[in-house]
Amino acid sequence: MRDSLWARVSDREGGIVAQYLQEFPVRLGALATELGIDVFRSPLPPNISGLIKPSDTADSGYEIRVNKYEVPSRQRFTLAHEIAHFLIHKDDIRAGVVDSVMYRSALTSRKEAEANRLAADLVMPADLVQAELHARGGS
Repeated sequence: MRDSLWARVSDREGGIVAQYLQEFPVRLGALATELGIDVFRSPLPPNISGLIKPSDTADSGYEIRVNKYEVPSRQRFTLAHEIAHFLIHKDDIRAGVVDSVMYRSALTSRKEAEANRLAADLVMPADLVQAELHARGGS
């Protein structure tokens, strides 16, 4: 978590994320829950991979919906992408951010690229990947 994007994550939320980045695979659902985000696998239109919005059921908090018709690995990255929006673009979520299958939304391309970068860090933390490579005889 040395990247400048991580510097934009609050200390409290960064501390929570850091705990989850110690174990591979990262338990993204549990991470979302601890961050106060409800996660649902939902029937979404074929051109929509996921969304994050303020929760319909809670006074505070957020909900993420991932398209249940997409393959599990895609759902996993979508979940990480939406968590990334929560961590670094919370002020932009307002009524919600809906991400297409190309991870495009009403947010700028720069913000979508930032969410993709952070999502990659969540799905494959560099320290854990390096340790696994080393354990398997790689460099």
